[in-house]
Amino acid sequence: MVEFAEELGTQLVRLQRIRERNIAQISSSGGVDGAAYVCLFRLLRDGPMRSSELAAMVNSDPSTVSRQVAQLVERGHVERLPDERDGRAFVLAVTQSGREVAAAIQQRRTDTLGRVIGGWELDDRASLVALLDRFLTDYETIGPGPAGPQPR
Repeated sequence: MVEFAEELGTQLVRLQRIRERNIAQISSSGGVDGAAYVCLFRLLRDGPMRSSELAAMVNSDPSTVSRQVAQLVERGHVERLPDERDGRAFVLAVTQSGREVAAAIQQRRTDTLGRVIGGWELDDRASLVALLDRFLTDYETIGPGPAGPQPR
């Protein structure tokens, strides 16, 4: 059952280092902390929401999300709008500038990943996507906590 778990962990650490390097490059070119883009992409995906909801969605504490959102607002990528459900509160919404920045980041990611797997057989590419989706779904279900029920 666990014969590949340690090696998988090693590969995930390697992937995280690559991701952190890429985020640092994006941060240096856009003037926004790379982690703030997680908030931007979540708002794009799920639509306007309160900061507290966003913090829960990105699994971060409200003060961290508040700092990240402040950077996005300062750069004009996100705006605060009155919450229609509660006039005393605000929701965060992506601006046109934010959509353009996100599209550029997504295009860069797509181009890079396309170059990485471009020489792979079609079946290998499809297998990678299917297995990665399965792994991430199971990981989200089980999480890094104590042993519990096994997936599928």
